Amino acid sequence: MPSSALRRALTDPGEPPLRPLPDEVSGLLEELAAPPRLAAHLRAVHDVTCSLADWLEKQHPEVVFDREETLFGAAVHDIGKTIHREELSGPGSAHEQAGYELLVSRGIAESRARFARTHAAWRADVGIEDLLVSVADKVWKAKRVTDLEQALIERLAVATGQRPWEIFSGLDDVLDRIATGADGRLAFQAGHPVGDRPQTTRGSGSG
Repeated sequence: MPSSALRRALTDPGEPPLRPLPDEVSGLLEELAAPPRLAAHLRAVHDVTCSLADWLEKQHPEVVFDREETLFGAAVHDIGKTIHREELSGPGSAHEQAGYELLVSRGIAESRARFARTHAAWRADVGIEDLLVSVADKVWKAKRVTDLEQALIERLAVATGQRPWEIFSGLDDVLDRIATGADGRLAFQAGHPVGDRPQTTRGSGSG
């Protein structure tokens, strides 16, 4: 049975409201007895990724990308922190490979498990889906990474035939709008404990 703290992290609406994780991912987090703070973080990044996917489908419908795969990737990108829990509140990258291996061991296809590794390796030759998750994993807390956003802009420019500055204008607007909700998302994440004991202090923690 999942702890009450984990259940709250998976179901509390948040402010601004956060979309629920895919049922498949929520079930997996419950099976793994995931830290509530991790579940809260995954919800924040997943919600932002949904907003980016909505923007991409509306503004650039000609771009072919796998929405379901993208949202799944956002929902599991840090799942390796169920193993390397010290990386919930401190630096470290051991969770990346560990998360990939964990997902594969659970029968998740490598093409979907890859996000556990690629969310922090966006300088490699990755897809639009991976870049969307990487951008979301930064901007959820209002962090802007120029090189990362430029990589997404260049990929979208190729896919659309538009000039990079045209892509930049629209992307910059949507990222600015998303960033305005960062305080609420940070408070939501901080309001859920790293462990199952009640939270007594707040910090930004994961991501």
